[in-house]
Amino acid sequence: MANEPTQIIYPEDRLPIGQNLVAGLQHVVAMFGGTVLCPLLIGFDPNTTIFFSGIATILFFFVVGGKVPSYLGSSFSFIAAIIAVTAYSGTGPNPNIPLALGGIIAAGAVYAVIGLIVMKTGHGWIERLMPPVLTGAIVATIGLNLAPVAVQQVGGSQFNILFGLLTVVLVALSAVFLPSFLARLPILIGGGIAYLLYFVACNLNKMENPIDFTKVNDAAWLGLPHFTTPVFEPNAMLLIAPVAIILVAENLGHVRAISAMTGRNMDPYLGRAFFGDGIATMFAGGFGGTGVTTYAENMGVMAITKNFSAITFVTAGIFAILLGLSPKFGALIQTIPTPLIGGLSFVVFGLITSTAGRIWVDNKVNFTDPKNLIVVGVAAVISAGNLSLKIGNFDFGAIALATFFAMALYHILNLKTARRS
Repeated sequence: MANEPTQIIYPEDRLPIGQNLVAGLQHVVAMFGGTVLCPLLIGFDPNTTIFFSGIATILFFFVVGGKVPSYLGSSFSFIAAIIAVTAYSGTGPNPNIPLALGGIIAAGAVYAVIGLIVMKTGHGWIERLMPPVLTGAIVATIGLNLAPVAVQQVGGSQFNILFGLLTVVLVALSAVFLPSFLARLPILIGGGIAYLLYFVACNLNKMENPIDFTKVNDAAWLGLPHFTTPVFEPNAMLLIAPVAIILVAENLGHVRAISAMTGRNMDPYLGRAFFGDGIATMFAGGFGGTGVTTYAENMGVMAITKNFSAITFVTAGIFAILLGLSPKFGALIQTIPTPLIGGLSFVVFGLITSTAGRIWVDNKVNFTDPKNLIVVGVAAVISAGNLSLKIGNFDFGAIALATFFAMALYHILNLKTARRS
């Protein structure tokens, strides 16, 4: 019995019903912070996003045949491109969601095609096309391009700026000092504490604009989420479609991590995982949801619990669908104050940027090589400076331009190394 908590539960294993329900709910809590925050940052409906993340997770389960345990939550990789396409102001509903949805579907289609190719040819070509130095550079461009958005959200009064920074501190303390599983939920816990402090400061002590609960009181407990029809505009699709490259890198890392934790080689399922994630992203984008990806928070839960049962994620998906069917839940999410969202953005966008460093360190990227230094440096400046390039009717936004330019430049500079070998 002493060894029971550390016994590995493999993807094909099934927990007793009661344990499975608790485990599924735990995964919903783990994904909750990120999957709720993402739509708020781009003006999407949180109910619709949660609803389709649940459907996406179940769809993924069937595509991979239950072989790869995963929850598919909102992908932060889409944020910068969606903001650029929709010119979203940062507050309230996004009026141009249909444009973004067309781009999300395009990214999902590219992703699914990559999955089909990998199923036929293997995944070696992906690692040659996108070595770690490039993957890290592309990830860094997303975080850097989003920095002005976070600054804008905490801007305004001095109170808002201070409260945004306080939110950062609370999230950081939660991540570093809380024990075990709780430390995997820093956005949920730190953000929750910040919300309570804002309520005390503004609703009870009138220090700033109070939280308005009118819509929460008026909302129904049950109801369908708000669905939106996509619009397929070439420029928008071109700007958002390259996000598929990041999704490939994320999913590759996810499958490799689960392989290490379970002691099983899951590389044979990479193509199906890419295809499943791509199809799920297209489906979500077809009705008003955000693009989806595998979630690091849920990998953390698997690492702690040693539970890799794939059916647990079907249970989590069902819980998420039920949450999405509650307009009152969505109305409550909409009450989160803007400076609090800004503070959370500082953390999330900063983590996206710093993840690039982890990719480079883990893969021992050589930064004494001028090729790597130039590619990473140029991509970072293009993104941080928000440089765009218009060719004909197509407008390459900063992230798309940084991605394609970095890839082209790297492989051109790599010709010298290839000739030597």
